Amino acid sequence: MNHVIDLAVLSGIGGFELIERTSSTLRVQQVVQLSLAPAFLLAGIGAVMNVMTNRLIWVANKIEKIMAADEEGRAGILLDELPALEKRRIYAQRAVMMSTAAALTISIVIALLFVSAFVYAPLGTLVAFTWIVTMGLLVAGLTSFLLETRTAAKRNRERMKRHIPNA
Repeated sequence: MNHVIDLAVLSGIGGFELIERTSSTLRVQQVVQLSLAPAFLLAGIGAVMNVMTNRLIWVANKIEKIMAADEEGRAGILLDELPALEKRRIYAQRAVMMSTAAALTISIVIALLFVSAFVYAPLGTLVAFTWIVTMGLLVAGLTSFLLETRTAAKRNRERMKRHIPNA
């Protein structure tokens, strides 16, 4: 029995054509080059998410400490911080969620770029749409992050005015 694979059989089932299309070093280089910008964006989103997550953790811990102090009857004026902290928690959580969704969709963009090397179906519109969704999610996440930092700054100004009337 002959175990040699006949090239005519491979070309008949489309396997040879797929291998031929994707074996081009130039085509693979083009796909890698196209995916560099989204990959760098993904790295940037990750760095910003690290900052957002740290702020979210800090706010959540501060809320827990105040609540524990309140249960022990020693929270006092710290209870005044809770509304602003809860608002910050909501903004920070929303920022992390939207940024995570943006990271997911940019990963889909990268995957689609590589899939486009293997299929003839025009994926350009899908890639463009996914890129637009990514940018929308990123803008929403950064806007929430901006609102969280503004809320923190506003609360700090209020505290300063209470302690230093001319500030």
